[in-house]
This record gives sequence, C-alpha cells and structure tokens, in this order.
Amino acid sequence: MKTIIIEPGRVQKEYFKDLFRYRELFYFFSWRDILVRYKQAFFGVAWAVIRPLLNMAIFTLVFRKVAGLPSDEVSYPLFVLAGLLPWQLFSFSMGDTALSLINHAALVRKVYFPRMLIPSSMIMVHVLDFAISIGLMLLLGLVMGQIHGWTFCFFPFFILLSLLLCLSCGLLLSALTAQYRDVRFLIPFLIQCGMFVSPVGYGTFVVPEKWQLLYALNPMAGIIDGIRWSLFGVTYPNLPYSIFLSIAMTATLTLTSFYYFRKMERTFADKL
Repeated sequence: MKTIIIEPGRVQKEYFKDLFRYRELFYFFSWRDILVRYKQAFFGVAWAVIRPLLNMAIFTLVFRKVAGLPSDEVSYPLFVLAGLLPWQLFSFSMGDTALSLINHAALVRKVYFPRMLIPSSMIMVHVLDFAISIGLMLLLGLVMGQIHGWTFCFFPFFILLSLLLCLSCGLLLSALTAQYRDVRFLIPFLIQCGMFVSPVGYGTFVVPEKWQLLYALNPMAGIIDGIRWSLFGVTYPNLPYSIFLSIAMTATLTLTSFYYFRKMERTFADKL
C-alpha cells in the first residue's frame, strides 16, 4: 500500500494529482449515491424521465394555455423542456451538494482525501438523470423536426457550461454550509426565487429589452437561452451579451469557489 505523507503546502501544490489519485473513491461515492437514490423505487431510473415530463405538462398548462406566452414558433413542450432540464440539474445539485460535507462529517473527521470529491460526486447522480432526459428531448426534437441545424454544434458547449456552473456553485455552497449552518435554510428560498428569474417557462425575449442586460446577470439565463438557440434557433437581440455574461460569471464563480473551498478545506474537520 502506498504511503501518502501530508506536508504543509504540499496538498495545495499537488491537489489535482490528489484528485486523480483518489478517482476510484469518486467513482465509489457516485455509484453509491445512484444506487441509494433509486433503491426500492418502483419505477427506478424511469423517474429521470417521468419527473421532467410531469413538470413540462404543468408548465405548458400554466404558461402556454393560461398565460399565453409565446415560444418563438417552437413547440412549447420542447421549448419549456429545454429550459426545465438544465434548471432541474442546477437546482437539485445545489440542494444536495450544500449538505454533502455535513452528511459526510464522520468520514471527513477521520480520513484524509480531497474533500472536493464529496460535493462533486453528489452532482453525478443528477448528471445521470440529466443525460437520460436530454436524450429523450433530442429524440423528440428530431422526430418533430425542431432541431435547428448548424447551431446544434454549440449544444455540447452549453451543456458543459451548465455542468461547470453546477460544480462551482456546489463547491461554494458546501463550503459555506460547513462554516455557517444558517446557509442551508436560505438555499431552498434562493432556488425557488431563481426559477422565477430564469427563463424556464418563458423566453428571455418576453422580458422588456431595457431589463434584459440586468436579467442576464443570472448565469442560468444565458445557459438556457444558449441551449434553446443551439437546438431550435430561438434568438433575440441581446442573446450574445447574455451568453457572454454567463461564460464570464461561470468562469469567475469557478475560480472563486475553488479558491474558497481550498481555503476552508483545512478547517472542515474542526467545523463539522
């Protein structure tokens, strides 16, 4: 068995090597969480499809049938699904990662391993659901002839951007919750508010143009708009600015969350 000596300053310089060295622990955490999630569930992994379809039906009824909001000549169920799936990935990931370190407090206090593996592995459960649902949405889009064309080449980029945003916010929230327990009570409220200021059930083009740049400060707005543009060609004048702000804010959050998590990591064993 290889002996790992933890020296002052060494972990910071070789942290990425440690992450690679402990990759099997990451796989174990991820697989365990997936098994626990669907254990004794009658429909099992099918819930990855059932849940977004139910939400899609509700959004279609409320925003399309009742409110009469437009979808820019795109089938509204597909339009709302393209916004709902990345939002669910983000919101579910935030809810789970925020408490991930607290739920693994006993392990954190006893054994050394890169603590970043814990919140990262929690996201993988929702990535699996997301991948299954995205596959269904793409299939429906192809069958209905809604996939736009060359802009589809950018679709993987926006998916990766959404995953990076989930990881960044997850690291930040898990570290904050470990330090300040009150944060966990704020997260459900913030997620609920976030859904209303994100273009999930409607398009950003219905937001008054004078507010669109302020609205774009929400990084999920540019990601959702980018996904709809890459799939269905849905656009509006301020779309490039919205996408640029999402990229810039996600990059800033990534650097900030990684720095803060690493700074607080040395205190987790004492705080938890």
